Amino acid sequence: MAQIKITQTKSRINAPKVQKETLDALGLHKMNHSVVKEDTPSVMGMVKRVHHLVTVTKL
Repeated sequence: MAQIKITQTKSRINAPKVQKETLDALGLHKMNHSVVKEDTPSVMGMVKRVHHLVTVTKL
């Protein structure tokens, strides 16, 4: 399955609690931190929820 690289590009300070929990579930804890995940519907749903805080690139 394809992989994607997710990088947090904006601060989580003023984000609602649900979005902060979503970033934690993705494994993102700091700005400019990146993780590589499988391109599954569940991961893409989490990315969609916080799309304004992250950037996604396909590997």
